[in-house]
Amino acid sequence: MVLSDRSIREELARERIVIDPLDEEDIQPASVDLHLDREVMVFTNSRRPYIDVKDSLESLTERVKVGAEEPFILHPGEFVLGSTMENIELPDDLVARLEGKSSLGRIGLVIHSTAGFVDPGWKGHLTLELSNLSRLPITLYYGMKIGQISFLRLTTPADRLYGSESLNSKYQGQTGPTASRIHLEFQHRDSQEP
Repeated sequence: MVLSDRSIREELARERIVIDPLDEEDIQPASVDLHLDREVMVFTNSRRPYIDVKDSLESLTERVKVGAEEPFILHPGEFVLGSTMENIELPDDLVARLEGKSSLGRIGLVIHSTAGFVDPGWKGHLTLELSNLSRLPITLYYGMKIGQISFLRLTTPADRLYGSESLNSKYQGQTGPTASRIHLEFQHRDSQEP
């Protein structure tokens, strides 16, 4: 069941959902608007002929500041990582869905490729997977409304929350755009082999 604005306000008041900072005006009928933070991670030119998912990908990106007055220009076909201004925290019985704003979707801006699901127990800023599907560059400004988050109640509280040691959660507590850490799955698997 998707939470209504009334239920979202109740969960916020009880501090079961945390959205910080939060402007009351951002609460919509069944979601909360989220804003673009100051940095994006752009992929740099590399001599590597491919991306090896077993290797750390930090060296393939660089951080670029997004201004409130001077925008970051997202070119057609370009893919960058961004982040929400807001820190989000979820209790054990709620999940969340991150979605784009329809006004931005109508100009070709996609805010996530696959990572739109937020697990119970999540704490941190959400990384955005920003793509420009249009034929023209799109401006991105610090603080602009970039997406929306809705909340769904689970049938029962989750037994293992995101961030639990047994899950080897890779992104708990992130505070800005975070490059893929898929290489950690291979390191964890390799360390458990006999």
